[in-house]
Amino acid sequence: MAESDPRLDEAIAAKRGARRLLSADEVAAVYDRMASSIAAELSGSNPVVLAVMHGGVFTGVELCRRFDFPYEFAYVHVTRYENRLEGGALDWRVEPQSELEGRTVLVVDDILDVGLTLAALEKALAERNVARLYKAVFAVKELARPVDRPSVDFAGTRVPDVYVFGCGMDYRGYWRGWPELLAVGSAETGRGA
Repeated sequence: MAESDPRLDEAIAAKRGARRLLSADEVAAVYDRMASSIAAELSGSNPVVLAVMHGGVFTGVELCRRFDFPYEFAYVHVTRYENRLEGGALDWRVEPQSELEGRTVLVVDDILDVGLTLAALEKALAERNVARLYKAVFAVKELARPVDRPSVDFAGTRVPDVYVFGCGMDYRGYWRGWPELLAVGSAETGRGA
C-alpha cells in the first residue's frame, strides 16, 4: 500500500470540514450573470480572454462557454502559492505575450484578494500596450483589513475573509474543479493573492 501524503490527507479533511458558500447551481448562476455583463460590454471588440493559471482558467472556460461572440483565448501563469496556504513572492512562469499589443484584453482570475497578482498583470499589460484592459474575477474577498487593491470590471460574488476553494481555487493544490464554493479556516488562513 502507498504511503499516505500529508498534503492529500489535509486536503481531504479540509473538504470534509468545509462549509458551503455557494451551491453548484448558485455558482452556475454567477457565471451566467458575469458572462451576460461581459458580453454586453465586449461582444463587438474581438477581445482576448487572458486567463490567469491555474485558477483563472476555470473561470475563463466557464465564461467562454457562455459567450456567443468571437474571442481569442490565451493565458499567463503567475503564482504566489505553490500549493501553500499563504502567498509568497510572485513567480512568473508564462508572461503576457507581445501579440496583445493594440488588443482589447479581458483578464480573468478566480479571486481578488489583496491584489498583488492583478496589480502585476496590469503593469505587464500596460508595458505591452494593450488597447483596453478589462478585469473579471469569480470572487472578491471582503478583507477585514483595509488594502489598496486594483479594481475589477466584472465580479461574480463576494466572499468573507476566510480561505475559500472550489471554482478554480485550490486547497493545497486540490479541489480546483469542485463545482461548489467552499470555505474553511478563519481570517488568519485567508488567501493573500
